[in-house]
Amino acid sequence: MTSIQTPAKVAYFSMEIALDPSIPTYSGGLGILAGDMLRSAADLELSMVAVTLVHRKGYFRQRLDNQGNQTEEPDSWDPKTWLQPVNGSAEVAIEGRTVHLRAWRFDVVGMSGHTVPVYLLDADLPENDAWDRTLTDTLYGGDTRYRLCQEALLGIGGVSLLRSLGLAHLENYHMNEGHSSFLTLALLEEQLQLHNAAFPADADIEAVRRQCIFTTHTPVPAGFDKFPLDLVRRVLGETRATLLEQAGCSREGSLNMTSLALRLSHYINGVAMRHGEVSHGIFPRYPIHAITNGVHAVTWTSPPFQDLYDRHIPEWRRDNAYLRYAVGISLEEIHEAHARAKAALVEELKQRTGVSLEESMLTFGFARRAAAYKRADLLFSDPQRLSAIAKKAGPFQIIFGGKAHPKDVEGKALIRRVFEAAGQVDHNIRVVYLENYDMAMARFIISGVDLWLNTPQRPQEASGTSGMKAALNGVPSLSVLDGWWIEGCFEDVTGWAIGHRDPNGREDSRAEIESLYQKLEEKIIPLFYQHPDAYAEVMRSAIAVNGSFFNTQRMLVQYETNAYFPETLTRTARGGA
Repeated sequence: MTSIQTPAKVAYFSMEIALDPSIPTYSGGLGILAGDMLRSAADLELSMVAVTLVHRKGYFRQRLDNQGNQTEEPDSWDPKTWLQPVNGSAEVAIEGRTVHLRAWRFDVVGMSGHTVPVYLLDADLPENDAWDRTLTDTLYGGDTRYRLCQEALLGIGGVSLLRSLGLAHLENYHMNEGHSSFLTLALLEEQLQLHNAAFPADADIEAVRRQCIFTTHTPVPAGFDKFPLDLVRRVLGETRATLLEQAGCSREGSLNMTSLALRLSHYINGVAMRHGEVSHGIFPRYPIHAITNGVHAVTWTSPPFQDLYDRHIPEWRRDNAYLRYAVGISLEEIHEAHARAKAALVEELKQRTGVSLEESMLTFGFARRAAAYKRADLLFSDPQRLSAIAKKAGPFQIIFGGKAHPKDVEGKALIRRVFEAAGQVDHNIRVVYLENYDMAMARFIISGVDLWLNTPQRPQEASGTSGMKAALNGVPSLSVLDGWWIEGCFEDVTGWAIGHRDPNGREDSRAEIESLYQKLEEKIIPLFYQHPDAYAEVMRSAIAVNGSFFNTQRMLVQYETNAYFPETLTRTARGGA
């Protein structure tokens, strides 16, 4: 196969994409979002292709001992088992050497059969040097040099591959985070070649900008990829490093990949309303919009709730907005569907861990990357008080899951603190921490727990999507007001807030801890045990209010309207050609 029959209009680049639970090419929310977006693109029959790296050794497999110490091992997989080989190829100059790239293809198939092809670049070829062959092995692995080389392969190699496949007239290049920002450099080089120029003119930069969209997911400057210019020169070569400087994309001795994407994109967005505001505060020179993240509704809705929606709202798969009509589903049926999902979770946990949880007990879920700002241990800030709450209001059990990056010392310490805290609470509180949390396990947890817990440090939660998945299954959230929850929280209706709504107020951890304990003791636990129908009303509202909106179908329509084809849609609305 050397070309795509349906001309693509949008190329979506992401360092990680969660394509299938058996393909470990993702680490967390960024990759899950990318996969969900492509699934909705296929459902909506959008002319799109995607580019990523093959990551032959995955992210990593997590092992936890009895004290919560994390060790890692490669999560190797064979692309031949899951992917189709592609005849197209690419070459990228790295440190003066030519790195040859082949590609594999994974087809994301929508409801109508429409296909969005995903191309996974692979450097494991015999003609490459031994070290170069490892460059598409490990997601977010290696040192700074390794990461810079990977990002060059993704951005520059990705554009080269698309050209070899006959895709020379794409209208949009969408960068999902800054890892793929070198695609702008490849496009700028193409502009210079068009008129045999040595230096980029303003018209060249504008021509690239018109083609590029950049979505930032990082709300703190420390999270942006930065590379020393001497390393950039060594890896990319003097000519490309000079071109980056001429285009005004490198400053103060370093290349900031986020700044590169900002400089060469015509549309820039954060992933929640609050995140858009925070991002504009970091980069006040740029107009930064906001398109709040979503999740792929069919992927993350459990079989019991799929059955329920199919009976009552048969249009929900085609149009997720129809989930609004979940308000008409009886509380008895909500209870029944959730009970089935919870039973499936309990059985899955027993098979995986040998631990038997009680289906009648209030169950919390907290599963996401183990990063310090996510504060998985906030619930255990006062073990004695938490134990007293469980004794007075009612017992509960908590399911944790999440990996810390192998080099994240604080994240690993966070996991150990959760293990330690589990031994400091009394018998009315049961704690389970699942090792090697992945997409497959996530489907059971987000649908089977009774409450989704989220405790990020403001304003570091750009969006978050785990609570959106839970809402599709009637699971309300108890969360700090950050990211998407600022938009999705209607107190006592869709869930509960930890702390205050003022997004500009100073973070006060003590006030958040007090709010967390108060909500549990005075509202949530009594409601669950003493007023189950009232709790089911909150569950139903979570579906109708949040499930119907926080989905990638709505999100992708916003990208089409505001970023990809705004001029076309404006002409159509006005009755133009």
